[in-house]
Amino acid sequence: MTITAGIDVGSGAVKAVLMSIEDGEERVLSKVVARIRRRHTPAVIDEVFNAAAEAAGVETIDYIATTGEGEDVSFSTGHFYGMTTHARGGLFLEPAARAVLDVGALHSRAVLMDERGKVLNYKMTSQCASGSGQFLENIARYLGVSQGEVGELSLQGHEPSKVSSICAVLSETDVINMVSRGITTANILRGIHESMAFRFVRLLRAIRAEGRVLMTGGLAGDVGLLKALQDGFEEEKRPGPPIEVVNHEDSILAGAIGAAIWGAFRHRKLGLGEAAWKASTPTRI
Repeated sequence: MTITAGIDVGSGAVKAVLMSIEDGEERVLSKVVARIRRRHTPAVIDEVFNAAAEAAGVETIDYIATTGEGEDVSFSTGHFYGMTTHARGGLFLEPAARAVLDVGALHSRAVLMDERGKVLNYKMTSQCASGSGQFLENIARYLGVSQGEVGELSLQGHEPSKVSSICAVLSETDVINMVSRGITTANILRGIHESMAFRFVRLLRAIRAEGRVLMTGGLAGDVGLLKALQDGFEEEKRPGPPIEVVNHEDSILAGAIGAAIWGAFRHRKLGLGEAAWKASTPTRI
């Protein structure tokens, strides 16, 4: 049996999972997510990893894999690119998926993969685009609603007002103008979700996605955004292969899961014998 850890360091949160892989069976032993406190990312990484190791109750970890912005984690064994880990983690969560839409804090990306999780194509939004988690979080703060309320409120919007710009700063100005015109919070959020969904539909079409697509990343649990995406493909005028967008309760962990699985593969391929971590040693090794 191989025990691996996957740590996904994002711009807004750190995610960690511990997995066991034996005879081709991959199983999640523990999972921990924590938001990043300003300028305290290394401390959060340590806390999340330690909590996941304790929850799993393992004595040793054979390989510690990082992804996202975790390239400089001092106690990791190896690092994997985010699109690679999200593809493999997405396949673990939804075996029928052949593409993932990763909506992160600063950018979003669509990744096409095969039945083994190998990346075939990908496309990203620009960092300043208004299709990101940070943008939506800023809007929610301005509107006085929590991040957890955004999705349900959006579903209540029946006359959405869409933002017109792909620039986050200009889009926030659009929202301020909407509030001054008396447009309801629900309709503003629904409009933002529809604007984001329009861009995501184009991303997925650009990589020639078809069939089932799994949403991953921090906004994967936003039911308003998911509904806007589903509606976007239903209302699409142009011909193209059918696309079904879905999410999973562990979608936010896709990168960490993929890192742990690829870590196990690399551990076997390289024939590494010595464990990367033991319960009696300090976190940083």
